[in-house]
Amino acid sequence: MTRIQIRPVLEHEKSVLRQLVELYEYDFSEFNHNDVNQNGLYGYKYFDHYWTDSGRFPFFVIVDEKLAGFVLVNDHCYLLKEENARSISEFFIMRKYRRAGIGSQVAFLTFDQFIGHWEVRVHPENHVSHIFWKEVIKNYTGDNYISKEIETEERTATAFILSSGD
Repeated sequence: MTRIQIRPVLEHEKSVLRQLVELYEYDFSEFNHNDVNQNGLYGYKYFDHYWTDSGRFPFFVIVDEKLAGFVLVNDHCYLLKEENARSISEFFIMRKYRRAGIGSQVAFLTFDQFIGHWEVRVHPENHVSHIFWKEVIKNYTGDNYISKEIETEERTATAFILSSGD
């Protein structure tokens, strides 16, 4: 049986997460059309904030003791204003581990980590992500969620609103 975990990224592990974020940003450039900088890196604007801001939480995804991705959680929500509201800022499962139910289990583990209200935003061009999140959230909540179009600084996106721990 496959063992799936999420665990906090410690500050001394930042360089490992930074490498994974680069892989994620490369994958995501198909949708956001970002280019690498003069050093050949995409970078991530809020990376260091995950160790300085109290409302940000970085997690590694571990599958059978192997690094398989990451989840970045924060409290920056567009629609939800509750004190215990959270957002999945970035969610990355390495290609080798996709389409095996791992992403769904990781999402469930993440929602269970912080009981309360959640906002999950999906890029409008990322149709696979939209299907994934809609199915995961439907299964997690027993079809008790809200889907809304929202305006962010960058684009119109779909936001799924749900609660965990009900």
